[in-house]
Amino acid sequence: MLNDVTFGQYYPAKSFVHNMDARAKIVLMIAFIVAIFIAKNFFGLAAVILFLVLAIVFSRVPFGRVLRSVKMILFLIVFTAILNLFFYSGESSYEPLVDWWIITITYESIVNMIFLAFRLFLLVMGTSILTLTTTPVALTDGIESLLTPLKWIRFPVHELALIMSIALRFIPTLMDETNRIVAAQKARGANFETGGLISRAKAVVPILIPLLVSAFRRAEDLGDAMDARCYSGAKGRTKYKKLRFTWRDLVGLLVVAALITGIVFLNIYLGGKFEILAYFLG
Repeated sequence: MLNDVTFGQYYPAKSFVHNMDARAKIVLMIAFIVAIFIAKNFFGLAAVILFLVLAIVFSRVPFGRVLRSVKMILFLIVFTAILNLFFYSGESSYEPLVDWWIITITYESIVNMIFLAFRLFLLVMGTSILTLTTTPVALTDGIESLLTPLKWIRFPVHELALIMSIALRFIPTLMDETNRIVAAQKARGANFETGGLISRAKAVVPILIPLLVSAFRRAEDLGDAMDARCYSGAKGRTKYKKLRFTWRDLVGLLVVAALITGIVFLNIYLGGKFEILAYFLG
């Protein structure tokens, strides 16, 4: 049922991306998101896709494993795209293809639907590369290091980073637990695939209650384990693996800077997606 969920899972490998500093990878991910949203035409998105393909190749993570991360929100991507198709008309200079009641479909709405779907698709795949190539411990240290300036205003940087790390750490664990509970309920004769909406909602209750109990039990065990190891927060804490910037991080930052610069030039010289549409439609 949930075996294909890969978000939050670390994929061990020896690659260029795996050996990069966690802080650099977080900065690269933020820059990648910026590049996605400043791209105003499909040529800019093509440059983003090329960057993503290179990242997957240099990470040595199987493409299918990265692609499976999209399955988790595929319905959301399709639903959002359809909403834009039906309810986004824009300032069209062409006759609408469909104009019925509150639904208006134009050339602009079709282009905007495809553009939005590509953006969400690339966003999920790009962020999954970060979690697949970075351990939760390194991710925690990277977030804590980048947010260090907030300590001047007494912001709980370490606690926030720890919460995010534990949340990512327990995503695959809870998914496995859900699979076991579903298998156990099916062995008892439960049916989750037939019936109406109300009956399906009722069938989910025997899954949620054991899952919540298991989650609280795991949280309590984790707290006891941290107490047994004398965990007392960031104060006086030492680290076995220290973060260090290397030439790999510099190369990655230069590449993403070139990507953003190229997208800006494409936006200036080619215009937005609707200007290109007007060119092809004459």
